[in-house]
Amino acid sequence: MDINGKKVLITGATGFIGKRLTRVLLERGCRVRCMVRRDNAGKPEGAEVIRADMLDRNSLLPVMAGVDTAFYLVHSMGGGRSGFERRDREAAANFVCAAEANGVRRVIYLGGLGETGSRLSGHLASRMEVADILRAGSFATTFLRAAVIVGAGGASFELVRGLVERLPVMITPRWVSTRCQPIAVDDVISYLAGCLEDERTAGRTFDIGGPEILTYREMMEHFARVEGKPLMIVPVPVLTPRLSSYWVALFSPVPPSVSMPLIEGLSSEVICREHSIRDLIPLRLSSYDEAVRRALAEEVVIKDQHEKGGVQ
Repeated sequence: MDINGKKVLITGATGFIGKRLTRVLLERGCRVRCMVRRDNAGKPEGAEVIRADMLDRNSLLPVMAGVDTAFYLVHSMGGGRSGFERRDREAAANFVCAAEANGVRRVIYLGGLGETGSRLSGHLASRMEVADILRAGSFATTFLRAAVIVGAGGASFELVRGLVERLPVMITPRWVSTRCQPIAVDDVISYLAGCLEDERTAGRTFDIGGPEILTYREMMEHFARVEGKPLMIVPVPVLTPRLSSYWVALFSPVPPSVSMPLIEGLSSEVICREHSIRDLIPLRLSSYDEAVRRALAEEVVIKDQHEKGGVQ
């Protein structure tokens, strides 16, 4: 499908995924409207920026005007751990009302990968509930389910890096043996943009992951080897995910409101159960080590730009 000139809304436009997706869609000729909560959030060159709050339904109505497809890339964990499920639910319901009122045709949602059921963590359960709310709307919802996204500035990446760099000897809970399927952030962006371009993805749910299935222990060991750092991991059976989330918060740059729900979800296996998106949007998926090297290199560039005053 030709997306040149199509009006696209990106919620969470200043976030880890939103900033990258904005750049890519502008390069592909889309008319991009970025929704931000603060006036000083910065204006991507070539994009329209409009201020609104997902928890203020009235503020969302003008944001949706003239929009063909909206990307839903927001969550409420950054607003504090208490009550994030309620905030997620309210934000999704407000979004649906505003989108329906403006005749939005498609929504593309990036959520979490995980099994359904009562054992799902609060974070993953909230991501699934948001998907259900969006899919109940009158528009066609594409739901991409991702596990650990590896990229500079991403919460999962920063959690792993913080542990590897600050704890050369780690006493860990059993969740280090849980399997997951990490995916490079660039591949996530390619899938999101690809879904916009391919109408066959409308109204469907896809699991997205990288080419490898690794345990969290293996992810940390791979990370340490890429950085050339020593690492010893000693699993113990008595440390629960909830207890471990407290000491992880001590050694991670990620705010506890975000890191603690993530850690508590690590006991759930998050691997792709279907791979149909690979047929619709064929990519050469990056390995975990490639994604880590790219993220580390990007952080060096970002730091250099900040020091030179090139990034606001």
